Amino acid sequence: MSHNTFGHLFRVTTWGESHGPAIGAVVDGCPPGIALEAAEIQAYLDQRKPGQSRFTTQRQETDAVKILSGVFPDDTGRQVTTGTPIALEIENVDQRSKDYSEIKDKFRPGHADFTYEAKYGIRDYRGGGRSSARETASRVAAGAVARKVVPGVKIRGALVQIGEMTIERDRWDWDEVGRNPFFSPDKITAERWADYLDKIRKSGSSVGAIIEVVAEGVPAGWGAPLYGKLDQDLASAMMSINAVKGVEIGEGMAAAALTGEQNADEIRIGADGKPHFLFNHAGGILGGISTGQPVVCRFAVKPTSSILTPRRTIDKQGHETEIITKGRHDPCVGIRAVPVGEAMMAIVLADHFLRHRGQAGA
Repeated sequence: MSHNTFGHLFRVTTWGESHGPAIGAVVDGCPPGIALEAAEIQAYLDQRKPGQSRFTTQRQETDAVKILSGVFPDDTGRQVTTGTPIALEIENVDQRSKDYSEIKDKFRPGHADFTYEAKYGIRDYRGGGRSSARETASRVAAGAVARKVVPGVKIRGALVQIGEMTIERDRWDWDEVGRNPFFSPDKITAERWADYLDKIRKSGSSVGAIIEVVAEGVPAGWGAPLYGKLDQDLASAMMSINAVKGVEIGEGMAAAALTGEQNADEIRIGADGKPHFLFNHAGGILGGISTGQPVVCRFAVKPTSSILTPRRTIDKQGHETEIITKGRHDPCVGIRAVPVGEAMMAIVLADHFLRHRGQAGA
């Protein structure tokens, strides 16, 4: 299997399977001299790990990360990056492979079972192997390293829609994101989601979601035309996340309903003598290059494919049959996708920061 690496100068390779002994990432291209401790990475992994509420899979993983290489104490005793590849490992400690034994020869509708079998002629049926959302823990670990590379950039994500239920943007409160199990910036909507997801969970079904990720402090000038656009790489990064089916920057699809006058982000000179945009319909990117405004990206996550409702399918022998996927699954996998989206934003920005520094020297 190829294509397990993402990025150009800041490169991330993930490895491991959902029910294997461990998963992890190798981060190559991180500059030397950056202070990095496992505890800093762990803080982000703790946001993503399963079993933290009744609204996520009850698989109990500590997601404890180990730094295997790429760091060394400097003259002051701080552990810093050396400029060599940083290897990160996360052990799997709560696999229940037997949950999948009854369906090992069947293809789960909506999952990657059929396509993996079609491409490779073999697949790891235990939770989907590499196609499992378990792989995203490796991305979150790598994203924690990426955040250390981009100075002055603040990256935050929030869940803005579950099913057909959206937040009220006039109630947006970033502080609220850490106070509820949904990463919701809207307290009232989060309370409604709780009742809604309880019904979905108890019925054995699932539902999709939309996540918004915002990066503040990105200076103007990152990105490159025509085939190294910042928004192009962001779209690719978010689209690579398991179960993501759509990505938009700024107004995204809604821009099609605007007029030219409405969509144009007019510019004036601010009190600091610098350009000041009156709006941010473009999501902080014009011509593939950052404007200095917040970079805004949203992505849609489909409903979890593993559900208890019988679905029609076929098996490896070509027989028509039905399937029920037992085990521990997220009724809305989009909840735990919030820290994953933040990580991918960080990885893309770290890569573009280094590319910009290499070309423009700043």
